[in-house]
Amino acid sequence: MQQPFLSTEFTIPWSQLTASAIEADIPRAIESAQATIQTICALKDQSSDTLNYENTIAALDEALEPLSHAWGLVNHLDSVCNEPKLRSVYNKLLPTVSEFQASIPLNTELWTVIKTFSESAAASTLSPSKQRYLQETIADFRDQGADLAPGQKSRAKELLSQLAQTTQKYSENCLDACNAWELTITDESRLAGLPKSAVAAAREAALKQSSTSSDQPAWRFNLQAPSLIAVLTYAQDPDLRKTVWKAYTAIGREAPHSNQALVLDILNLRHELAQLLGQSHWANHVTQRRMAGSGATALAFGTDLHEKIQQAFKLETLALQAFKASKTHSAENQPLEPWEVAYWSEQQRQAEYAFDEEALRPYFAINRVISGLFQLVETLFGLKIQERKTWHPDQSEAKGNDQIEVWHSDVQYYEVIDTDSREMIGAFFADWHPRESKRGGAWMNYLITGNRDPKQARSPHLGLICGNLTPGIDGQPALLTHREVETIFHEFGHLLHHICGEVEVKALNGVNVAWDFVELPSQIMENWCWERTSLDLFAHHYETGALIPEDLFKKMLAARNYRKASATMRQLSFGKMDLVLHSDWPNANASSLESYIKTQLQGYHPEYKTEAPSNVFNFSHLFSGSVAYSAGYYSYKWAEVLDADAFTRFQKEGILNPNTGRAFRDCILAQGNSKPAIELFKDFMQRVPEPEALMRRDGII
Repeated sequence: MQQPFLSTEFTIPWSQLTASAIEADIPRAIESAQATIQTICALKDQSSDTLNYENTIAALDEALEPLSHAWGLVNHLDSVCNEPKLRSVYNKLLPTVSEFQASIPLNTELWTVIKTFSESAAASTLSPSKQRYLQETIADFRDQGADLAPGQKSRAKELLSQLAQTTQKYSENCLDACNAWELTITDESRLAGLPKSAVAAAREAALKQSSTSSDQPAWRFNLQAPSLIAVLTYAQDPDLRKTVWKAYTAIGREAPHSNQALVLDILNLRHELAQLLGQSHWANHVTQRRMAGSGATALAFGTDLHEKIQQAFKLETLALQAFKASKTHSAENQPLEPWEVAYWSEQQRQAEYAFDEEALRPYFAINRVISGLFQLVETLFGLKIQERKTWHPDQSEAKGNDQIEVWHSDVQYYEVIDTDSREMIGAFFADWHPRESKRGGAWMNYLITGNRDPKQARSPHLGLICGNLTPGIDGQPALLTHREVETIFHEFGHLLHHICGEVEVKALNGVNVAWDFVELPSQIMENWCWERTSLDLFAHHYETGALIPEDLFKKMLAARNYRKASATMRQLSFGKMDLVLHSDWPNANASSLESYIKTQLQGYHPEYKTEAPSNVFNFSHLFSGSVAYSAGYYSYKWAEVLDADAFTRFQKEGILNPNTGRAFRDCILAQGNSKPAIELFKDFMQRVPEPEALMRRDGII
């Protein structure tokens, strides 16, 4: 296929999306977009009567869509199939793409046309969603420098280009540093305490090395989440835990993959850009159009939660110290080492609740979890999900007509059918397990936003969900932890937000909402991972088919809020670090970033024997993108307040009540950014949010 990145087909030709195709297609997309923008700019000298939505706003969107789609594919491949050729071409074109994207709101003639149309009589006759999008576009242009003087516009372009390149390098360093470390153990006694699943996975990883034969005792560990968490949580060998912990905390701190200078550069670039755009700091620039409205409001939100849980946090810390002392026959309570906390927390939880989370794994085979999730959303939201056969070039046979091509043989593909209309409203790819070419974490993204403008034919949405979950080993299905089950539900909530979008303006659909609202659809889905009725849909023993025994379920519920204050404090510490770095740090005159963070987060961390460094040099949420989650990490807790409150309606009316589910789909999922977030919440709950709902769910009040 010629120009595969610019294909308008719904089926994506993944095997043709090569590095050489990127080099050819991205410049073409930019050239085409520039030509259309010039056509729009030519309207600047005409009267406002000649301007309309179609030849201004819609024309600009149509001009930019091919590049947005193509560059989105490049970014996606960089996340899931990272390899040298792709990385080289990506970094070669990144400055060009960044400069072009930055130039759009800084184009004086284009801004004149958009602004003139916004003030015309024709603009006032638009539908409500198109009027909202027009105003959002005006705000976007201003936020990105449309009103700046010529010299300032030039500097804004430079800053945005530098930010794009610097944050990309930060992301690459995190991935490369993670992949560069591994530990092979040949003494089986050092594996004591590790779950069988973790030992088997480490053994399989060792056998994949050409230097290890099947008759050699060897187990290979790495810094990917399934391996890392298992060691820190269960390994009885303290030296093993310490070694892994030190390796993980070193990510981004050491050459040749150091992010220490890059973080300072990113913070400085963001601060200068914010001030250039008229804001005192980056946190205010980012939050001004979100629910919080300002960096100070976001910070106050976290501070208020901190005060409410501080006493519970201190008591949990002291209780863990006392527990360890009792088990090690120590004469007095002492602070723990940072690599001891997860291990002794798990030991304490097992002792106090007789609950071992590993006991749940056999009930969470990934395919059964996913089929149960699909059954749940069919009941609640009127959506039927059907899997399609997939094909990848690694397969020996040729691609069949009924097969959907995927970017890796692990990837699955599904279609989403509305059960009422029987229309395919969307489709999605799922890529759940780790590999070295794939970045860490879990995420959802969209590839195509379908048409919902009533003047045109409807078309389906296309999205994707990715994770780094425990893979299957020794012929067994992938058996997940409960937290990994929550991850699937969480990312699927984001996906539903995209797939269920019904806004006539594509750019207002799905997850294109205020960042402190975007986690509501995802986090609310996690609640169904704790309800017996919904668990029974998918939590079946992978061998016997039995449901989770009632006594194990009760232990699971009893332990739900175990050390909840500590978990909340951890999230609050990330949120505060994010906000102060993007507000106070530029004027702090501090000589050490690490010391500054330590001072700002006093009272947010337990005392350790060995000081634990911050994660600022390995915090992709904040620094792997020009904006990313910067000055927005507080959004997780902010949206958690919304989700805890919204779920009370399901608890009251029935957690599998299709009427309540349909109301959530219609009021929240379908509406995207067609109205302010607070209005959407009130449409569903018929009132403003009640923050106490989260405190009650967490057992704090």
